[in-house]
Amino acid sequence: MAKIKVIKKNDEYSSDYKVGDILEVTGTWYGGFNVNSVTGIPLCLDKDECEEILEKTDLSHEEYEAAASYWKKKDAESVKLDEAKLKKEVEKYILANKTCALATGAGEFVRCTPIEYTYHHGAFWMFSEGGEKFAALEKNKHVCLAIFDKYEGFGKLKGMQVTGEAELVAPFSDEYNAAAEFRKIPLDALKKMPHTMNLIKVQPKKIEFLNSDFKKEGADSRQMLEF
Repeated sequence: MAKIKVIKKNDEYSSDYKVGDILEVTGTWYGGFNVNSVTGIPLCLDKDECEEILEKTDLSHEEYEAAASYWKKKDAESVKLDEAKLKKEVEKYILANKTCALATGAGEFVRCTPIEYTYHHGAFWMFSEGGEKFAALEKNKHVCLAIFDKYEGFGKLKGMQVTGEAELVAPFSDEYNAAAEFRKIPLDALKKMPHTMNLIKVQPKKIEFLNSDFKKEGADSRQMLEF
């Protein structure tokens, strides 16, 4: 709903409004605005008594850039966890879970898909019958996936964002067969399916891990691992 600010009073005898009041517009008429006073009394104010308040609906380019760079600045100043310890904790968390949200996109098309994964040989492996994510993967192999715990307070934060590159593994290739065996999916069962199961492999390039437990190690809760 639009708002106006009172900048002058044409009716000096009225005590229902004063200069500086910010009021919600309930309607308009040829010469001005219908509003309710701060006490709820309906008023008709002339146009020259008011100025419209344009509510901000978006950020400026500079504000977007500042917001986008927030964590880069924070990470540069953060206390880092020992890299060997971080790698161990990252892999431990990945292996403790088996589902993620896989984000894909190309042009104006975006998709975020809940999907099961296995993790081995330094990569994420996901079998999928199909879906609109493949329309994006054809044009853009850059993906992001998220693994996270249910929110239970700032002292128990735990979640991970993985940025990487996806590739489709050729059906029944050595890599495909090995991934099926790791997942304990019989090859005979896969071959009997009416449609070939696709296998998406995601090679991580960067992992951002938020874990409140890192503070117990004297490090910041947010840590980054690059490959």
